[in-house]
Amino acid sequence: MEIFSFVKRVPSTTANVEIKDQQLDTSGCEFEINPYDRFAVEEGLRQKEAAGGGTVTAVSFGDDASQKELRTTLAMGADAALLLKNDAADSADAATTAKVIAAAIGERSFDLLLFGKQSVGHDQHGVGAGVATRLGIPCITEVISLDISAGQVTAQRGVEGAVETITASLPCAITCQKGLNEPRLASLKGIMAAKKKPLESVDVEMPALALIVESTQPPAARPAGRIVNNAAELVDALRNEAKVL
Repeated sequence: MEIFSFVKRVPSTTANVEIKDQQLDTSGCEFEINPYDRFAVEEGLRQKEAAGGGTVTAVSFGDDASQKELRTTLAMGADAALLLKNDAADSADAATTAKVIAAAIGERSFDLLLFGKQSVGHDQHGVGAGVATRLGIPCITEVISLDISAGQVTAQRGVEGAVETITASLPCAITCQKGLNEPRLASLKGIMAAKKKPLESVDVEMPALALIVESTQPPAARPAGRIVNNAAELVDALRNEAKVL
């Protein structure tokens, strides 16, 4: 089983990101693996173990700083890492990212591509499906359960009020949702072993962006709260001011 798990370097979800010159200012922020991508790495390791062999390669489209996150995946248990290097990668939208990844991965042999369902950085969902479309393979999104046997994929995804079961054949792309697994932590043994595992860096060209962010600004400040004296006053405000009744 040849598996690629894709990871993105994003500001920590607890970081205090500010806006400067109409752009997100991440200077001084701690960075980490996109939380949904951790599910992709963990699932790759589990599917390799279930298959009784194979290779899990972690892939990131980013600059040199992304090597830190790739080393973390190696410490978790990935066999190798691949950095698709471009210093402007963080500005890429989902469609452009998918085009870069598909061009690079299409030249390699694989059975399973695993993505996080979205990035918490730009909050876009289209990379996994975009790569699958360009490579002409099936894609199942927001998966919460995955079973692979004899080249057949059976996946479950949550839909409103139900669970949907989908089958597909390998090769296949999966985007991973919370609940699929519980990502493991890197052990001391894993951290030491990661230093000896291969991390390949390949310079890639980035095509013209499909989407350009023209400006960024914080949401409008919430108006001050208001205290009402009784139920009648509350009903009057909801009916005549807020007009929700």
